Amino acid sequence: MLVDIVMPKMGESITEGTILEWRKQVGDRVEKDEILLEIGTDKVDSEIPSPYSGVITEILAEKNEVVDVGVPIARVETEGDVSAAAPEEAEPEQEPAAEVPPPDTTPGPAPTRSKPAAGKRFYTPVVLKIAAEHGLDQAELETIPGSGRQGRVTKKDILAYLDTRTAAKPAATVPIPTPSPEGADLAGDRIVEMDHMRKRIARHMRASVDTAAHVYVTTEVDMSGIVAFMLREGDTFRQREGFSLTVTPFILRAVIGALQTFPEMNASLSGDEIHYHRNINLGLAVAVEKGLLVPVIPRAEELNFLGLCRRVRDLAQRARSKQISPDELQGSTFSVTNFGVFHVQMGTPIINQPNVGILGVGAITKRPVVLELEGRDVIGIRSMMIVSLGFDHRLIDGAGGSRFIEQVRLNLETMDLQHLF
Repeated sequence: MLVDIVMPKMGESITEGTILEWRKQVGDRVEKDEILLEIGTDKVDSEIPSPYSGVITEILAEKNEVVDVGVPIARVETEGDVSAAAPEEAEPEQEPAAEVPPPDTTPGPAPTRSKPAAGKRFYTPVVLKIAAEHGLDQAELETIPGSGRQGRVTKKDILAYLDTRTAAKPAATVPIPTPSPEGADLAGDRIVEMDHMRKRIARHMRASVDTAAHVYVTTEVDMSGIVAFMLREGDTFRQREGFSLTVTPFILRAVIGALQTFPEMNASLSGDEIHYHRNINLGLAVAVEKGLLVPVIPRAEELNFLGLCRRVRDLAQRARSKQISPDELQGSTFSVTNFGVFHVQMGTPIINQPNVGILGVGAITKRPVVLELEGRDVIGIRSMMIVSLGFDHRLIDGAGGSRFIEQVRLNLETMDLQHLF
């Protein structure tokens, strides 16, 4: 029996995917749940297993092609007598196809149907990607009439706007090739196109720099107490939990406490509106093979220390093995990146939009430090760590950023280590 394999729905707001690589070709046999292809979305790259066993008879979407959710991308000839089982298997694949035209991506027939809804507007990742590629800022995006539900801007709306925008500016700037340096020997150079993940990271970082007024403050943290605790309790923790105790959960615990004290750092901006988030959804930067992912720990304030340890390990493992879902990469309200694992002492990370703050964590190193002991200054060897806070000056002033990072420092240095687990 010949069955279609469709572009899967990878997340709540995902409407399309890019074919990154076919692991099987026409004529190859594929088993059910065997990896068939790799798909990229605006959020994550994922390995997709085959829902059927059989032989690939046709590939309908080529590498780098963008395909809407629910559209067939390949056909498989299943084995022999499967007529009774085929409908049961095919049904789940056809349900997403019925969801292909969601309300916010289906243009209305009447051009006068929509004006931008008052207040905050929602934009799908597809619309935001197109806007970033064509240099549309937030103000210009707000002027585009939307034909979707409640005035939402659809993919067709923004493409139509770009057509009229281009027509209105016939003398648009033509990209000029960058000349090679005089006398440069390019014989051994290579020019390659960015892969899908690198393009996505580049767009996101460029948009953040263009959007937020980045400011940085740094401070030193004495981690000697936490380091001693980890050395003392590390073996017991590993035997009980099955993995090693790291410094990351301590940092997240300190950040959660600081965010509860300074809720403006747990906010986001939408135009002239400030959105104060009720829950603390921590984004945790994870280095993967070809880039960076920021999976989210939702409602982190509800987790105890062991819960944080388990969530950090789970998210990191699944991010590196391409098992993370796009929905798990959305909704962060504050982010943490630990470049100290690469033995870097300090950095100035770019804010993960739409957050207004990000904490950068440096390596813990032993250093001589002046200490006050019984009224006298002495020099001691302490385990020190530099943390840096990047924040958006549109919302957070220098005093607010300084108070926040100082609270993080105090939370780490005075943490009650005897009742963690």
